[in-house]
Amino acid sequence: MRAVRWAALAAAVLTFGMIVLGATIRVTDSGLSCPDWPTCYGHWVPLPGDLEGLPNLGYTYAQVMYEWVHRLVAGVFLGPLILVVGILAWTRRSLDPRLPLVGGALVLLLLVQGALGGITVLDSNSPWSVALHLGTALLLLTTLLHLVERASPRPSGPAASAVVVTLAAGAWFIAWVTMLSAAMMAKSGAALACTTWPDCNGVLVPDLSDPFLHLHFMHRALALVTAVAILTLFLASRRLPVPAGVTRWTHAAVALVVVQVAMGAIVIWTELNLVVAVAHQALGVLTFVTVNMALWRCVIGPAGQQTRSEIRHGIALRGA
Repeated sequence: MRAVRWAALAAAVLTFGMIVLGATIRVTDSGLSCPDWPTCYGHWVPLPGDLEGLPNLGYTYAQVMYEWVHRLVAGVFLGPLILVVGILAWTRRSLDPRLPLVGGALVLLLLVQGALGGITVLDSNSPWSVALHLGTALLLLTTLLHLVERASPRPSGPAASAVVVTLAAGAWFIAWVTMLSAAMMAKSGAALACTTWPDCNGVLVPDLSDPFLHLHFMHRALALVTAVAILTLFLASRRLPVPAGVTRWTHAAVALVVVQVAMGAIVIWTELNLVVAVAHQALGVLTFVTVNMALWRCVIGPAGQQTRSEIRHGIALRGA
């Protein structure tokens, strides 16, 4: 199980880096700096000389490299590593009967993500395709973190209260939706539709008939709901039964939310400064990770707690 844990953790770290690089591409508007796929201007490795003389290029070489490196890491490093994780999960099926199911889901998500990468480019980086691409990447990260927790030694303590599990699942879902709304907002050009914070252009609720204001305000509203959901999860984990470590993860999530809210305000005040905007999105992914870890620790359960499938598997082995 150690091999599964470390391979999944390495893939999760690399996936996190890819999501942050994707945020950099969105903020710098580099998504179409390589307009063809899977090559870039017809080259597998575009060099500065290859771009000279191209009519109406409209991008710097740095922007082209952001997109090209994103494709390179995804195709050469992350994709094969995830396939290795899936294979390891299958080979360790005797230790945990659910590992092949999770590994299979991981490989399926990888295939979908690869297809969406091509669709995103061919669809000229439309907001919906970018959001879908990010959403699948976050699902990949979620599945990898599930494998990390499932392949780790189980913690001590009681089984998680059903209330805490429900709150954790709810916090995970609303955080996922909030991050999709951020991608939609960024690609639609609505990131600075509200030029003030915490109000929006001097009013608490702007004119939502404006599509840009609507997108921006929807993201702010979802971020508020996410913060409340994470705070509620933290308070519940302190009062109700949970396996060891869950409260620490929820505590980290609350701390990250506080910093994240501050960074969101700074994004507006600095008028979408590149470093601040990327840091804001990276913190959002980190917050998502902490909620994931709390959720999976609750779902998988403490030491000594067997799932129904594990019990059935044990009976089958004894019968054989």
